[in-house]
Amino acid sequence: MSDNASKLKYYMREVSSYAMLVMGAVIAAFSIEEFLVPCTILDGGIVGISIMINNLSRIPLGIMTLALNIPFLLVGMRKLGAKFIIKSAVAMVAFSSSLEIFAQFVDITHENLLAVCFGGVFLGVGVGFVIRAGGCLDGTETVAIFLNRKFNLPVGQTVLFFNIVIYTIAGFLFGFDRAMYSLLTYFITSKVIDFVEEGVEQAKAAFIITDEGKMIADEIYKRMGRTVTILEGAGLISGKKTVLYCVLNRFEIYELRRLIKEVDASAFITISDVSEIIGNHIKKKADVE
Repeated sequence: MSDNASKLKYYMREVSSYAMLVMGAVIAAFSIEEFLVPCTILDGGIVGISIMINNLSRIPLGIMTLALNIPFLLVGMRKLGAKFIIKSAVAMVAFSSSLEIFAQFVDITHENLLAVCFGGVFLGVGVGFVIRAGGCLDGTETVAIFLNRKFNLPVGQTVLFFNIVIYTIAGFLFGFDRAMYSLLTYFITSKVIDFVEEGVEQAKAAFIITDEGKMIADEIYKRMGRTVTILEGAGLISGKKTVLYCVLNRFEIYELRRLIKEVDASAFITISDVSEIIGNHIKKKADVE
């Protein structure tokens, strides 16, 4: 590949990344202003603090969110890398601007349950897009990442601790039913973020214990375009066995089950989630066709 082609590919990837950042920020702002704010349901972190201040003082939510996030960006600038901070700044500006725009719209619902469910889903999609693009929307996340790198504290648990403190304060200010609705929204949002960040192509690992290892491995490669690692094993009672290890996506699980049932119905299979893949273990169908 020529240098010009490589540069073009890099620039296209960067443009797509920033487009995803802005789109995610807009979706998240839509969720906050059209579902959560009308029902006094809080997001976590800086946004949650901003919603509380907005309810008590009527300072515009978008301005308050951006103002509170700036110190965290400045603190993280030297610690977390310029690229991450720039992307986060772009996302936060787009988010705050969108909050001001959506504040002028008519609220979609004042039903608490609808606000929790749909607000949580839309917020999860928006934040998930931002994370996939390499940024973040909330200053507490930059603090959590910094603490993780310096003290090895888990990012998710640190953010959860911050949010529990915020929801507890919200309970005293607005009633503990608001805090419980907010906590429920947080859990829905977290699950949707995981799904969006990992994508529908979330990897699964399959261990197959069989007497027909070579035949199953050949069929997996032929039908699904997946490479297989072949190991030798021995059962306590059944004796020598072949163990196959294969990484695939969730939509291929059904095909794998069908294939193994055809070749060796007595095979033993376990399937588990894969949190991260490093290298080129997954082989695409296009590579073998």
